[in-house]
Amino acid sequence: MAFSLLCFVLLATFLFMQTLADTSCTDCFVQSRASFYSNSEENGTDAGACGFGSFGATINGGDVSAASNLYRDGVGCGACYQVRCTNGGYCSSNGVTIVLTDQGSGDNTDFILSQRAFGGMAQSKDASASLLTLGVVDIEYRRVSCSYPNKNITIKIDESSSNPNYLAFVIWFQQGRRDITAVQLCETQNFVCKLLDRSHGAVWTATPPPSGPLSLRMLFSTEDGDDTWVVPVNNIPEDWKAGETYDSGVQVDQ
Repeated sequence: MAFSLLCFVLLATFLFMQTLADTSCTDCFVQSRASFYSNSEENGTDAGACGFGSFGATINGGDVSAASNLYRDGVGCGACYQVRCTNGGYCSSNGVTIVLTDQGSGDNTDFILSQRAFGGMAQSKDASASLLTLGVVDIEYRRVSCSYPNKNITIKIDESSSNPNYLAFVIWFQQGRRDITAVQLCETQNFVCKLLDRSHGAVWTATPPPSGPLSLRMLFSTEDGDDTWVVPVNNIPEDWKAGETYDSGVQVDQ
């Protein structure tokens, strides 16, 4: 009886630890399906839900994607994923690394890739054409770190902005695999800060914004709940203009 009980306890402990390993694995591949933008150019769309505009179509060389659940109400915008198809006759072992710039789903897919990214999963040019003919393929994916060598995090002021009444912007070139979950703008003279709204996608807004030169504070969050505030070296100037970009002077690595 005691031996049987011991065996049961050991088995239960093993299964429990295996469950913890499965749920905590951040580098494991997830099985899914992917299609591609069939009515667009080889790159992505410049009307993506993240609000990146033409930048969202050409970033990462055009290897971009829309996602359904991974969009996460805009929190997932800018995240990078390794995506590889599983058909051994056509697909390479490395697949392609994409940046999430849009929201969308179709035919039970997690990703709608740009045509460039979809074909990039293939072993060769001929295999790429065969993949595009299939239209929808089985894939596996995992989140990976974004990398933008020699680039700092950059603030792009949206064209809808109007100084000093309304400020909207997106954040470009965010490295690593953390999410930006909150943004504050602070007046540099009296240090009064305002928590911004995420209006849609990756677009942060303030109506009206604080006055004077503005210091930005970004909250970077990991999947396990580790939060870190990052303060750029450079301020957004008092005379900021719609459509302009401003180098933050900082970058993150994880």
